[in-house]
Amino acid sequence: MQDDSRLLKVEEAAEVLNVSRWTVYRLIKEKDLTSVKVRNGRRVPMASIRVYVAGLIEDAA
Repeated sequence: MQDDSRLLKVEEAAEVLNVSRWTVYRLIKEKDLTSVKVRNGRRVPMASIRVYVAGLIEDAA
């Protein structure tokens, strides 16, 4: 079980979602994923990824 408070680098979030890092940046820009700025980089909370995927599953049903 993964910790929902964990912050993932954009590259890690892309790996979890099996998409490119540019797709993650686009999802952040379109406010489909929440992110926070940590120094010079973006971090995506694992909880945000879970909510996003749950929404995709819900829309598909």
